[in-house]
Amino acid sequence: MTGKLPPSASVAIPASGAMLHAPAADRNKDALCDLLREHAPQKGRALEIASGTGQHIAAFARALPDLHWQPTEPAPDRRASIDAYITKAALPNVAPAAPLDATATSWNETLPAQDLIFFANLLHLIPTDAAQRVITEAALALAPGGALIFYGPFVRDGILTSEGDLRFDAELRSADPAIGYKDTVDITRWLSDAALSPIDLVEMPANNLAFIARKP
Repeated sequence: MTGKLPPSASVAIPASGAMLHAPAADRNKDALCDLLREHAPQKGRALEIASGTGQHIAAFARALPDLHWQPTEPAPDRRASIDAYITKAALPNVAPAAPLDATATSWNETLPAQDLIFFANLLHLIPTDAAQRVITEAALALAPGGALIFYGPFVRDGILTSEGDLRFDAELRSADPAIGYKDTVDITRWLSDAALSPIDLVEMPANNLAFIARKP
């Protein structure tokens, strides 16, 4: 799903057994749970794209117990980590991790319609055409009235607004010129082109943003 990344991106270290630990996931999971409590459907089917280590979805499944969660991740070691977190937490509303590559074409046809699709810290790690495809496919996978919510760092109307963002974006583009921060202007257009509306932006900690869009 992702291209060549610098060491500062997508960091996960061995924890216990198959579990991996991502420090960033611990830092932002509480804020993301609050976001989902406020803006996500509270019941139905929920798909997480690029679930990573599984720390996020374990927290989400506890915070929103009436959603049935489907974690996904292309990497086998991360799928094993996700399943280990869910087993340890004994969460009945989470399915085993599935090997979905959300940058592929037509993946929406392989799933039942979803009431919520969520992903975090993904779009800056993949090329522009892949990022647009993730949004297009997610829109097709949503049930009517469903919500697409995603979180991460972004260029805001053509401007990187912090020194940390300038530095990280430069590191990403140095590792792979095809990746890097995406602009809120482009993402808003992609969401609109995918017939998702209204589109809201929510300020998040550490200069991040969350996009919230719904399928009519």
